[in-house]
Amino acid sequence: MSMAAAPVRQLDAHTVGELRRAAEKILDEFGTSATSPELLERVAQTADEFSVTLRRHCRPVDTADGLFVLRGLDVDDRAVGSTPASWAGAGDSGAVYDITLLLLATAMGNPIAWEGQQNGRFVHNIVPSPGHETEQTGASSTVLLSPHTEDAFHPGRAHLLMLGCMRNHDNIATTAASIRKVQLADEDIEILSRPALPILPDDAYAEAQGYADEAPPAVPALFASEDGMTLRFDPAYTPVEEADETYRAAYQRLEAELARVSVSVSLNPGEVLVVDNDLVVHGRVPFQARYDGTDRWLKRASVRVPGRPTRPLAEAGEHGYGQAALQAHAA
Repeated sequence: MSMAAAPVRQLDAHTVGELRRAAEKILDEFGTSATSPELLERVAQTADEFSVTLRRHCRPVDTADGLFVLRGLDVDDRAVGSTPASWAGAGDSGAVYDITLLLLATAMGNPIAWEGQQNGRFVHNIVPSPGHETEQTGASSTVLLSPHTEDAFHPGRAHLLMLGCMRNHDNIATTAASIRKVQLADEDIEILSRPALPILPDDAYAEAQGYADEAPPAVPALFASEDGMTLRFDPAYTPVEEADETYRAAYQRLEAELARVSVSVSLNPGEVLVVDNDLVVHGRVPFQARYDGTDRWLKRASVRVPGRPTRPLAEAGEHGYGQAALQAHAA
């Protein structure tokens, strides 16, 4: 795994101030970051008035890396309080940063949430939680969070994933690997472009595990869009053992290539990692949580980009395991 630096977009002091004042004004008006139709409408109105400079920083991912770090926001380690013990108990912890991330997400596209995840909130708190150390979810700690496409099981998954750092005293890294960096034989690309296996919902969607109205849809791991190769990948929730030997071998070569080109991004407080979810799989290195209020704490937002031609048309017919996406505003 490479420690190569991710592309950086540096916010200047004037632009940081613009964003901070906007978030504080919304928080003062609503008194909470818990999203409501009224708050989301105010966020959309505010984002529409952003300066050209701020909008330029929110332009699409534009390199083969498939990601960038937005740098320059301030996080006061003492003022934000202790790292929540779980997302369920986070409430309005770091509320102004919830709104800041939601403003940035709205400038980039259409923020989404999930009815079955973190009570439908549009900004999630990603913290280690006791009892979840070995799961393949954001609440884990002691295991490697395997590289994956965010919400790969669902046809309505985000185009962009945003991870905003609140606290990271231990320099715990997010891993990322772009499909545009790998080298695969044409034969492997052809094999992995066939809809051979399903991708099942992860453990964060407990209600989806019993969804049995229809058989799990088989989906391709790779897709050649008009902009280049994209992927849909989550080996921890893909029954690869059910495929034939040829497919398994091609899948393993894809895994190996993604590992080869993987980079490690250790976020500092105030930095926001923006990942193109069609190009990049992300994960996290293992760490030992202390559960003393000082553990790693990220904020997460998911964004759809209307009209983006990076998904197979066949995805529109998938059932999504009964999970419904909530949209901040109309596409």
